[in-house]
Amino acid sequence: MNRKVQPFWNDFCLATGQEGIEYKDAFQFGVSPDWLADLVIKGKKTATTSGFVFYELEKEEIPKAGEYYIVLDGKEEPVAVIQIQSVEVVPMNKVTEEFALAEGEGDYQDWWEAHEKFFTESLKEYDMEYSPSMLVVCERFKKVYPL
Repeated sequence: MNRKVQPFWNDFCLATGQEGIEYKDAFQFGVSPDWLADLVIKGKKTATTSGFVFYELEKEEIPKAGEYYIVLDGKEEPVAVIQIQSVEVVPMNKVTEEFALAEGEGDYQDWWEAHEKFFTESLKEYDMEYSPSMLVVCERFKKVYPL
């Protein structure tokens, strides 16, 4: 983790009067981290979808409502703090158009094609195949910093 993450978090806590809270992780969104981070900063991206199987394979807990995360850009520089609002695990083919649009990356068809491609490629690393009914983790979040 780069050395700018903790000072960024400290600035968020100071600016918002928060004390005694911690962030869960700092991460980049998807395969276009600069573009996606910019969508978060502008308030156009308020949701994200990830494959449930990857949490199982990597023995990680799925995010929980109320947790804070730091969004990194393509250079792994902290650019935003988000707070998870809700988390739902559903089959990919049950993700609503409204949720897909909240990801801010285009229309429903764009969302579907991008996620199908991403999951197909990512699952190959584990010798697994993509299925339209695979479980996905659908998170809604709000940008809480910068204000």
